Amino acid sequence: MMTAAVSAAETVPEPEGYRTEDYRAPVPATLKGAMVATTDETIALWKDKSAVFVDVLPHDPKPANLPAGTIWKEKIREDIPESIWLPNVGYGVINKETEAYFRKGLKSRLGDDMNRKVLFYCMANCWMSWNAAKRAVEWGYRSVFWYPLGTDGWVAANQPTQRNEPY
Repeated sequence: MMTAAVSAAETVPEPEGYRTEDYRAPVPATLKGAMVATTDETIALWKDKSAVFVDVLPHDPKPANLPAGTIWKEKIREDIPESIWLPNVGYGVINKETEAYFRKGLKSRLGDDMNRKVLFYCMANCWMSWNAAKRAVEWGYRSVFWYPLGTDGWVAANQPTQRNEPY
């Protein structure tokens, strides 16, 4: 399955702007201004702790005003250990609150160091991580990595995961 994702990526052109629909679709093989990381490169960055890992998988929080008796089952997220999970920051259009949340989350791990390595991921064929990495590049981060296979590639390589909660 991963091979199909990679070969499809080779035929998807990199758009000028952000992807704003159909987020679960083949992604490009490139991201201008960022480095595209393979699974082996991602494992190496994780093992030597040289990059901050940012999971951008969307998350739907429990609605505040659910009717009494409504059953809500929280989705469990297993991702790359020690990642910060910044859900919903990978949409093509984000509001000011989401942008502030995204910037605050990055700052919580990177401080003011715009040169520190930061790696964005989601799942295979997910534009959320591409959009988030593109946004970080546009904000001036100079060592941005994008891992297009995300947790799917990580798990396929028999790497450990841990349960995470949104930041």
